[in-house]
Amino acid sequence: MAKVVGIGGVFFRAADPAGLAAWYENHLGIDDLHKAVWQQEAGATIFGPFSESTDYFGRSEQQWMINFRVDDLDGLMAKLRANGIAVETRAEWDSEVGRFARIHDPEGNPVELWEPTNA
Repeated sequence: MAKVVGIGGVFFRAADPAGLAAWYENHLGIDDLHKAVWQQEAGATIFGPFSESTDYFGRSEQQWMINFRVDDLDGLMAKLRANGIAVETRAEWDSEVGRFARIHDPEGNPVELWEPTNA
């Protein structure tokens, strides 16, 4: 049976696309799509619709939130904080599937960082 085998891209509007792409490249190591296709490491991906009334994403008008798998959450959080980026953690976010943290990009989009338990 034909089926989807992975996420091919995440596309969204931005007031400053070039600046935002540079921010993601500089702080999270995600290559700018206009320079090269980013090759992610194989691993778990969750596709999970939430209730329209959830407050998990933050702002009520926020329709999506990206979650990036990371290999060293503590190391990345230290790097982000050293670069002046606020990192939020909550004990209730951590679970049997791993540890989580949240940052916001320069345009206010929430970005969840996830270190899976088996990482």
